[in-house]
Amino acid sequence: MFTTVWAASPQLPSEGFTPNWSREGFWRQSLRQVVRLTGGGERVRIRLSNAYGTSPVRVAGAAVEGRRLGFGGEGGVEIPARGEVVSDAVQLAVAAGESVAVTLYFEAATGPATFHAQAFAPSWRGEGDLLDSAGGFDAVSESWYFLGAVEVDAGRSDGVVLFGDSLTDGFGSTVGADRRWSDALARLTGRPVLNAGIGGNLLLNDSAWYGERGVRRFGRDVLGPAGVDTVVVLLGLNDIGFSETDEQPTYQPSPVVEADELIAGYRELMRQGREGGLRVVGCTLLPFGGSDHWGEHAAKVSHEVNEWIRCSGEYDAVVDLQRVMADPADPDRLHPAYDFGDHLHPNDEGYEVMAEAVVRRL
Repeated sequence: MFTTVWAASPQLPSEGFTPNWSREGFWRQSLRQVVRLTGGGERVRIRLSNAYGTSPVRVAGAAVEGRRLGFGGEGGVEIPARGEVVSDAVQLAVAAGESVAVTLYFEAATGPATFHAQAFAPSWRGEGDLLDSAGGFDAVSESWYFLGAVEVDAGRSDGVVLFGDSLTDGFGSTVGADRRWSDALARLTGRPVLNAGIGGNLLLNDSAWYGERGVRRFGRDVLGPAGVDTVVVLLGLNDIGFSETDEQPTYQPSPVVEADELIAGYRELMRQGREGGLRVVGCTLLPFGGSDHWGEHAAKVSHEVNEWIRCSGEYDAVVDLQRVMADPADPDRLHPAYDFGDHLHPNDEGYEVMAEAVVRRL
């Protein structure tokens, strides 16, 4: 039985993140992506996603840690438009916390590439077929492309998915250091932990930059991975905050959102999660006073939403991150020791504290 031990939520190709290669795609190029696993096993396979491709993508070859991967016994594979493929398993002993390099070679032009914009980890591109080469990669990006998941034969069913926005994606953490709160949670619990965060994501509205709405992508990003029994929800801050930032058109603000609308969205996530056999844990929204998301309406709605999350009893368990992360002198603001600097995103220490709070509830 295979268990998903790394995953990234796919996004529509976009020019809004620099540098990235999602709009141009790849042609006669190799792509090397290094990902950190949260579970170990003796055999490894990968999933490739073309979720937002309008035409098939031909992968001429693939390798993990230098071992060639097959696809139904073939060396290459075609990923259907808006579809995915899974490789054959390759013998490779890996451990939780270990990083592996996945290399893809594209002989034919891919067209725009389904990607995950904010990886907070480097990926490398080089000219020609570099599947058997350690060098030749001369361009770098901080996004992931086509790679949707890594699975191992762990036979585990105790995986956790963190479902959220940039706070889950890892904005504010040290690039390349694996200091997101998903990384900390995996280390602290010893369980497979998957990061289903998308920076800027909204619970109730789609965005060309920030992905499909949470209530729509939940089935793919939370119920799709193998071996998961718990989802931790931290989403909705952008629905509230983007209403306060309509002077910034790049945010593509949502309509003004009220607490009852967000609560209905959370209930829909609970419904989907429980129908999928998952325990659904809710997190209160972090304090964000002083940020560009803050304002009179945002304050009102965030207070109402957090009180409902704490007191309604509708989640299977609640993690009160608002109180854990608040400045003792002002509960509407992030604790200065945990603030990345924008009064919205935590730093490495803040993400560690968030993970510790979740451990106590798990």
